[in-house]
Amino acid sequence: MLPHPSGLGPHVPLHEYVENMKKIALHLRSLSEDIRIIFLTSPPVDEAMIRQNFGNLFDKQERTNEACRIYSEALVDLGKQIDVKVINLWTAFQHRDDWGTAYLWDGIHLLPGGCKVVVKEILKVLRGAEWEPSLYWLSMPPEFSDDSPYYTVGSDGKTTINVSRNIAQWKIEWMEREEVEALASKSSVPVPF
Repeated sequence: MLPHPSGLGPHVPLHEYVENMKKIALHLRSLSEDIRIIFLTSPPVDEAMIRQNFGNLFDKQERTNEACRIYSEALVDLGKQIDVKVINLWTAFQHRDDWGTAYLWDGIHLLPGGCKVVVKEILKVLRGAEWEPSLYWLSMPPEFSDDSPYYTVGSDGKTTINVSRNIAQWKIEWMEREEVEALASKSSVPVPF
């Protein structure tokens, strides 16, 4: 978003934005050697939808998709310089021709489809990061892995089902096929593909 002609409004010049993001990363790193940082760029904006939903409210501030691209690329470049993982949402959204209507409800704010893109991009980074311990949920040990006589009784009527080793249906959509297959082989409850 470019500055309003009055000088008021939510605008941060590009060089200041980059410096601010660098300060944030360096400060977080100073807190712990083990800190993990992932920056997300802003997603694109659909200028036609913004005008349709907000009229000319943002006209003088030129909330443009091109400005979002420039800021996103600047953050990606900074991430490379200071070794911080950056998810470029601007680029991730644009793999579809209809990204505006598929991912944004008013040209700015995310629809559920846009939120799914964000989650999938974060999971990609967590899966691929070589962090010890891993922060990817399938790599983490279950919190309550001990069996309990209070769990649901299994089909054999003699044992209980430890749900910490099972996979909920809603989680499957976020998993790679190989991960689902590996969990299905360990689960005491059928996992649909």
